[in-house]
Amino acid sequence: MRERMGNPALVLPAAMQALTALAKVPAEAGLSPKLLELVNLRASQINGCSVCIDGHPRIAKKLGETDERLFAVSAWRDTPYFSGAERAALALTEAVTRTSDRSDPVPDEIWDEATRHYDGKSLAALVIAIANINVWNRLNIATRQIAGAWKP
Repeated sequence: MRERMGNPALVLPAAMQALTALAKVPAEAGLSPKLLELVNLRASQINGCSVCIDGHPRIAKKLGETDERLFAVSAWRDTPYFSGAERAALALTEAVTRTSDRSDPVPDEIWDEATRHYDGKSLAALVIAIANINVWNRLNIATRQIAGAWKP
């Protein structure tokens, strides 16, 4: 595979500044950086973004995340490694990422479970995080960015 062009966020520095600033908001709102990396990895798995599937586990490992949890993110429903709050975040990540898979992309049961674990500010931050990783996935996929070419 060949890269079609440089990542658009690198080509347009204002886009990089905006996306980088947006990426800081969820942690500044109090969400755990490790949770955010799990969200980033799960959305990236769904979208098939090889750059992010390669990079986010590296970041998570530096934050102290375990191999067991990283290996199990794609099967989070069937493993004992995740808390209720993490499960709610991963379910919301899947729903928001797969918007065309059902007529009600984010069903009430998924949203309601997220509200049991996250207050308004935290839930807003989580939705922002999910949206942001989906932007990065689409930029990387559209331009065929190469996994491993960039290592955080």
